[in-house]
Amino acid sequence: MNIAKIMVPKALTVCLGAGDSIRQGVEVMRRHGYTAIPVLDGEGRFLGCVNDRDFLRFIVTQGNYDAETQERVTVGQIMRRDFCPPVTLTASGDQLIDASLRQNFVPIVDDRGCLCGIVTRRKLIAELTGRDIPAEENEFSE
Repeated sequence: MNIAKIMVPKALTVCLGAGDSIRQGVEVMRRHGYTAIPVLDGEGRFLGCVNDRDFLRFIVTQGNYDAETQERVTVGQIMRRDFCPPVTLTASGDQLIDASLRQNFVPIVDDRGCLCGIVTRRKLIAELTGRDIPAEENEFSE
């Protein structure tokens, strides 16, 4: 399977930086309506993903969620590095399918660990069944 063919490229993927504040992370998730977003370091390397439960867990643990806390704590401090593990561009179709069974999207990284893009479960199913996703239903179409 040609992963690059079905991958949504990094340029069209919403990402957060590990140093982004929680306020920025929540705003990006709210604006785009996603429940999980890849987190990158300053060099573009994939660190993990943050999801809505990570933000909720932080809020419940802290007991308050004032503006100062929102700006002081970073996405990198609350994300889980083991959530939504990536596969490489050279991974087999079976590896991609196995990963997609556990998560809604699969981050794709190169040999340096830099994010190249993501493969959504929807795109993978369309590829495996030979179906096209109509442009009006493709969340990444322009």
